[in-house]
Amino acid sequence: MHWGRHQSQRTQLPPRGPRLELPLSMLQVGCAGRFELITRPEGPDGDTFPLCTLPHGLPPYAMDLASELERRFLASPEWLPLHRFDRAPRVWPREKDVWSLLETDPTPVHSTLQTERDPTTGQILAFREAPLDNMGLSAKNSLSFQRAPGPPAQALRGSSTNYPFWPAGEPSPRTPCVCPPRWVGPLEAPQLFTPVFVPPAAALQASPGLLPLSGLLGALDSFELGGSSDEEEEEKRKTKAKGPGGKEGETSPAPTPAVQRADSLEELVLKAVPPQPPKEQWAIPVDISSPVDDFYKRIPDPAFRWPFEPDVFQKQAILHLEKHDSVFVAAHTSAGKTVVAEYAIALAQKHMTRTIYTSPIKALSNQKFRDFKNTFGDVGLLTGDVQLHPDASCLIMTTEILRSMLYNGSDVIRDLEWVIFDEVHYINDAEEVLIMLPEHVNIILLSATVPNTLEFADWIGRIKRKRIYVISTRRRPVPLEHHLYTGNSHKTQHELFLLLDARGTFLTKGYYAAVEAKKERSSKHAQTFGAKQPTHMGTGPGQEKGVWLSLMDALRKRDQLPVVAFTFSRARCDDNASALTTLDLTTSAEKSQIHLFFQKCLSRLKGSDRQLPQVLHMVELLKRGIGVHHSGILPILKEVVEMLFSKGLVKILFATETFAMGVNMPARTVVFDSVRKHDGSGFRDLLPGGSAAPQGTPLSRRSRGPPHPPAAPQGKPTQLQSQFRLTYTMILNLLRVEALRVEDMMKRSFSEFHSRKDSQAHEHTIAQLSRRLAAMEEVDTSGQLSDLPEYGRAVQELQETRRMIQRRVAESASGLKALAPGRVVIVNNPAHRNALGVILQVSSDAANRTFTTLVLCEKSPEGGDTGGGSPTPEAPFPDDLLLNKLFLPEGRGLGARTPGFSPRLSEGSGGWWVRAGGLAGRVACEISNHELLLTELVFDNLLTELRPEESVALLSCLVCQTKTGPLTAGSLRQGMERIRAVAERIALLQRECGLRESVEDFVAQYNFGLVEVVYEWARGMPFAEIARLTEVQEGIIVRCIQRLDETCRDVRNAARVIGEPTLHAKMEQASNLIKRDIVFAASLYTQ
Repeated sequence: MHWGRHQSQRTQLPPRGPRLELPLSMLQVGCAGRFELITRPEGPDGDTFPLCTLPHGLPPYAMDLASELERRFLASPEWLPLHRFDRAPRVWPREKDVWSLLETDPTPVHSTLQTERDPTTGQILAFREAPLDNMGLSAKNSLSFQRAPGPPAQALRGSSTNYPFWPAGEPSPRTPCVCPPRWVGPLEAPQLFTPVFVPPAAALQASPGLLPLSGLLGALDSFELGGSSDEEEEEKRKTKAKGPGGKEGETSPAPTPAVQRADSLEELVLKAVPPQPPKEQWAIPVDISSPVDDFYKRIPDPAFRWPFEPDVFQKQAILHLEKHDSVFVAAHTSAGKTVVAEYAIALAQKHMTRTIYTSPIKALSNQKFRDFKNTFGDVGLLTGDVQLHPDASCLIMTTEILRSMLYNGSDVIRDLEWVIFDEVHYINDAEEVLIMLPEHVNIILLSATVPNTLEFADWIGRIKRKRIYVISTRRRPVPLEHHLYTGNSHKTQHELFLLLDARGTFLTKGYYAAVEAKKERSSKHAQTFGAKQPTHMGTGPGQEKGVWLSLMDALRKRDQLPVVAFTFSRARCDDNASALTTLDLTTSAEKSQIHLFFQKCLSRLKGSDRQLPQVLHMVELLKRGIGVHHSGILPILKEVVEMLFSKGLVKILFATETFAMGVNMPARTVVFDSVRKHDGSGFRDLLPGGSAAPQGTPLSRRSRGPPHPPAAPQGKPTQLQSQFRLTYTMILNLLRVEALRVEDMMKRSFSEFHSRKDSQAHEHTIAQLSRRLAAMEEVDTSGQLSDLPEYGRAVQELQETRRMIQRRVAESASGLKALAPGRVVIVNNPAHRNALGVILQVSSDAANRTFTTLVLCEKSPEGGDTGGGSPTPEAPFPDDLLLNKLFLPEGRGLGARTPGFSPRLSEGSGGWWVRAGGLAGRVACEISNHELLLTELVFDNLLTELRPEESVALLSCLVCQTKTGPLTAGSLRQGMERIRAVAERIALLQRECGLRESVEDFVAQYNFGLVEVVYEWARGMPFAEIARLTEVQEGIIVRCIQRLDETCRDVRNAARVIGEPTLHAKMEQASNLIKRDIVFAASLYTQ
């Protein structure tokens, strides 16, 4: 160190005292007060040891501050006189800038300019200044689009403290909602005035001076001009002659009322149109049977052009997009639904607005990002862990991300013109997003063919108060045939039995031919091995391999490769692929392409990750044209398999059903090795879906035996069913905004659509019944009837209690087991009174359970009503009240209701955990999953006391699906027990509030099977060693850690809300510890 500048401040050593006999001195040096012993004599220059080791002497040292203050200011007050300023603090003079006084922060504008236009031509006549109200609006207190934008850092995802924008279709809030002006297309007359919503088929009710030109032209088509003046005078004379006693029913109403002449067209429209009630019809089917010959006349300059001619349904959809209408395109697989989405993206770029393209899964989002990036360029991607080009005009994201943006009041919604819902038949989160979309956003729904498209579109139009144009295709572009492959016998090894032709006709000839072939094979087996039949034919590894080899040979000779083989088990996918060791379906040139592509894709991985057993096994399979695709495969390997399959280099792909979720792959044949699938609780038959269908000609089923004819696929896709569920996230986000209510969200869901679509008719019936009730005389309760009111209340309470007990019994495990086919029951409903019946069939779906019952009843009188009861309920007989030992199901449905609509959640909303205004509620709003448990863990300081690697390991219980795993350390075991205790406390609270979920089921959802794996990964263990710690497949481990990073981000945001810097830093460190190597390798679609 150089101390030359301090030579003048060199410390002078005190002289050695004469009393010291030892040749040494002691010196205190440095700021810390360290002592040095000087034992050598002074040199000629006066320096002493250890000063001789420094070229410029000792560094300066500071004396103790406390002693200095005491000596200078307390012991010597004359050191700082009152009137001497030389030792006082210095003051730096400020430079004067008079002009800065004239600069002020910009204030919001309190007025705006409005135009006055001619109601006929739209010409601007004058401008006038109009004051603006509510200038103090912000994202923290208003749902209006008039509020000021938030900070740029929150423009994309918003903030949990922001208010959402007002959803379309809701009654107007207290704060006026000023929506952005709608965009005008070339097929649309300019919208010259403030948007005024007119329901479908409703008459114009415009006020003078506010008449849209498009409404004027539409009104001219709904009436006829009156006759001549002579005819008018004749009509007046007839009316006068009729007199006041004439009845309106005596004259037949005209189809369109004639109106009188007027001096101007505006007066004619404004005064002559009679008001009519709006019709409750919002879904409008579009006819695609005839070609659109004038397409290019109506759209001379389309926003996007393709190298092919669009189909009729695509042209019809484009025409409605140009009119800024919302459309629902339900088309068959490979029909070209993406064309509609591409035109909407191009149209938004032309209008300089934005489009959001949503998909149900992250894999589909990545694939669409690559496709649209190559087509349009200005495309961004937004997922849980990836954010690319957030300022692009087209953003691709999952539906869950869009839901979060809507609740958090993202400013992206301001510029949004289109929201495209791809694969909307997977309606999981789309239902909630559709309800929350603002009014100015138009909707494009892309779906496979479903039977209730009009019903679903009618629900959307009803809640958004706008027309939905439904466009459906009638037939598949590529014919689909269903065949049955029975086995590898010599006679049938190259034969496919046709069960269902391209027209959807079931062929009994093919079915019985397959049965005969199977019998012949069984008889030969009996002749060879004796009369005893094998218990499971074709189930051994050798037989399985032989069947697959024979099937692939038959399909290769028919030129029906590539093949997707759906096997509804990850283990069987791997076993089938590994068993085909002798199958080689690729040429030498294709092997070279596969090798080069595989090595290029894996070049971004580190050396040890390239040598993982799954990677080496996959490259060996791919070189022979065999691929495997399921959740246990590493994400980067799944993308490699998808890309090779799209290039036609993978000839057979063993996959689970997740591969069919909208992934556009060129398969010519699809093979199902079973018609039943385990859905987590039991086995069920396969349900036909949209995108799961193949894009090629035949569909084969490899079976151990011919299925029963009803089990054959009949090509009838399942209906769109509501997946709406009340969640704590939804309740918290709605309760923090006073104007939005949870009950309104429930009423607007698709599951409530059937009961609310005829609300006007129900209101009319209620009004009639209320009038009848008001007109009734009061019941005489005097004398012997004095106890009649008490008896009535007791009977009503008894009936309600009996219904509640029956419902509880029907929902219990014992009740479900007892109500099986063959059970004799007593039926009591409006059609039957205490009639004996026997249950024939029990069917269930996502909403309810239906019992088909054979009822023994008397023959109804001729011409009588057999299925309905009396319009008014009859009073119960005493015998009915005494039947307390019989189980009386209420009709076939047993009072079933939709899960998630229980009022118990509303009762529970009084608990602390859904009070969004409190601190706990604010913390829970920052968390997307498992809100209650994570909030309790944060407030209990459980995560703050642990190291980052221990915290992230324990948090894995929230995202892990594996129940068993390796043993954990002592500190981790203590943390696991504390988490279970918190979960049990929450479960007990839920039970007290009336929720049906048991304590055991709630606690069992938190699995600690990967705690040790995540702990070692956070400590830096390579992935190859991680995979040896557990039997869980590599893909599931990667998915768990990826989701764990999102959980760490949620906890980090929660720590920011409560002001806990220690927890915030630990979660940040934990997130950095797990984000490395192959687990967080970038997607190949984004490169």
